[in-house]
Amino acid sequence: MSTHQLAAVARTAEPRLMLRRFLALDAAVTGANALAYLALSGPLGRLLGAGSGLLLALGAFLAVFAGCVGLLATRPRPPVLAVRAVVEANLAWAAVSLVALVLWLTPTTAGAVWAVLQAAVVAGFALLQYGALRQRQGSSE
Repeated sequence: MSTHQLAAVARTAEPRLMLRRFLALDAAVTGANALAYLALSGPLGRLLGAGSGLLLALGAFLAVFAGCVGLLATRPRPPVLAVRAVVEANLAWAAVSLVALVLWLTPTTAGAVWAVLQAAVVAGFALLQYGALRQRQGSSE
């Protein structure tokens, strides 16, 4: 993704702010997903074809992850290694989601669509964060 495209999505050309915005957006979306899994594990489990226990465990994990990413987004200069860890975790989540869909899970149609869509969104966050990190490293900070 070009500098111009990243700046348009982030609504800023300042690399540090761009990175922080992408991290904050990731934290907000992940946190909302976590809350939904925690609060509505039964109904969502039936809709998606997943066990409520699985959704509760995923919700707890996602809540912790969202908190960590949100904390990282508040830093004036998010540490490079921490941002890389978030990018790699997001890529791993997207990959495992798709592998689980094929090998382990037996979701409903809605669940299969949800798994693919959330994997795409999470991979998108990883790409945006990686691009912003590269822009920040290439700038004079």
